Amino acid sequence: MTAPKPLVQLRTASALSLAHVRFADPRRALQLALATIWLLDGILQFQPFMFTKNFAAMVIYPTVGSNPGFIASPLNWSLRIISDHPVGTNTAFACIQLALGLAIAWRPTVKLGLAASVPWAIAVWWFGEGLGGVLSGSANPLTGAPGAVILYALLAVLLWPSDKPAPFHAAAHVGAHAARALWFVLWASLAYFAMQPGNTGADAMHDTITGMVTGQPNWFVSIMNHAAALTAGRGLTISITLAVLLVAIACSVYLPYIRAQQAILVLAVVVAAVIWVVSEALGGVFTGMGTDPNSGPLLVLLALAYWPIRAYSGPTTARDASEVEETS
Repeated sequence: MTAPKPLVQLRTASALSLAHVRFADPRRALQLALATIWLLDGILQFQPFMFTKNFAAMVIYPTVGSNPGFIASPLNWSLRIISDHPVGTNTAFACIQLALGLAIAWRPTVKLGLAASVPWAIAVWWFGEGLGGVLSGSANPLTGAPGAVILYALLAVLLWPSDKPAPFHAAAHVGAHAARALWFVLWASLAYFAMQPGNTGADAMHDTITGMVTGQPNWFVSIMNHAAALTAGRGLTISITLAVLLVAIACSVYLPYIRAQQAILVLAVVVAAVIWVVSEALGGVFTGMGTDPNSGPLLVLLALAYWPIRAYSGPTTARDASEVEETS
């Protein structure tokens, strides 16, 4: 016995409507993008190189650098453990990252996944990245400072499930004031790092790019060599220009006009994409030694999380209100 035709049509329409709502949920799409990056990290961690002692020697040891003792000591401790037990520790690292990605991707466990990713990201940032070099004087936004993994923790907090109305998705859980402050601190710190003495030399940008060439496929090596040639001798100019752009991006969330915010958020996406391709070399994912795609995709995801919501019913300024009315 089949259900009456109108009832079948009603059920079909309801299912399609529910699917449309889920597909059209930008906040959920951002969470799924974050989950995808976690899954990619887990997959990259299963590369053969990661199961050797070279992983500790070539990936973690360089982060010790000139970090102060309270940072360097835990780094050396984790370095010894990973070096002595490369297979066991790397298997654990890969499985944890896969589990985090799957938990965030599955709706019933999204909160568990996001919550668990925060302490894990902070631990890796300290014990694996040396806080991204922010206390050693070697932090460079062109190579991923302040450390890609800490951006996972930031995104987990900003993308926490919430139905509260907000001017942009990153503000739904923590509030607009806190979200804007976090954005400003992040991008202003990148501007500060760009002007560090070690990053402003005439060939600093050139050397950063050429240092990422090893192990890259030939088609990408030619792109990087061309970019390196264009930047030779222009390190200071590039650093100043980059710092100015980063400061503008940092201030964008405080602009009174929605269109101005959107324009500079597009600029943030472009800057992050250029950094990711040119100086981060796509995180080294084609070299067999890349553990993650680096900060570029995370900064793009962050910019999308701050994209103004046109339908927001509580604009923060009169100018915002007028623009919402114009475009509604």
